[in-house]
Amino acid sequence: METELETPRNRAQPLPPEDRKAMIVDAVIPLLIEHGRGVTTRQIADAAGIAEGTIFRAFGDKETLVRAAVEKYLDPEPLRENLRSIDPALPLELKLRGIVFLLRERFQNVMRIMPVVGHQRPPIPQERTELAAIIAGILAPEADDLNWPPERVAHILRLISFSSAFPALNDGIEFSVDDLATIALLGVAGRPSVLSTPVTTAADAADLGEPGCS
Repeated sequence: METELETPRNRAQPLPPEDRKAMIVDAVIPLLIEHGRGVTTRQIADAAGIAEGTIFRAFGDKETLVRAAVEKYLDPEPLRENLRSIDPALPLELKLRGIVFLLRERFQNVMRIMPVVGHQRPPIPQERTELAAIIAGILAPEADDLNWPPERVAHILRLISFSSAFPALNDGIEFSVDDLATIALLGVAGRPSVLSTPVTTAADAADLGEPGCS
């Protein structure tokens, strides 16, 4: 009598623990924005394609996972990396557009998460100083032509971008990234320049061969 050999099934290799935790964190971030802290472990498990028990093995409890997700969402390093990718040799108006786009996108993301998870931690002055130093380096070639030192201009750009990210302050009177860049470049009575190509993504802002606004 012939016996039929059973062919072993090909199973996906399990993720290393840190990769698994990162995958779960990525899955929970959009759920937090949509549901806040009321998101369930079942919703998280379904979004991540895992069993609920995997969440508890990886993080211990839901609150620890939520804290990890918020920490990643608020991590300023991706913003720093995108800013560093802006070429200081580009024309000033293009650099301003890229800087304003990235800053406003960052602040809009912060606004999205704060109402649903609360204020996780106060702003750290050192982070503002690091961002200002990066932006100042981008603006350094035009330092002699600026009305303020590059570090001061960096804070002006931050203020403009931050205020434009508040929905309640801008409802019905929204300013585009091009508008904000022109305000920063020329004030309200300077000579206008042509800013025709909109920045729509972080990649556009970083690769300012074809930058623009949101």
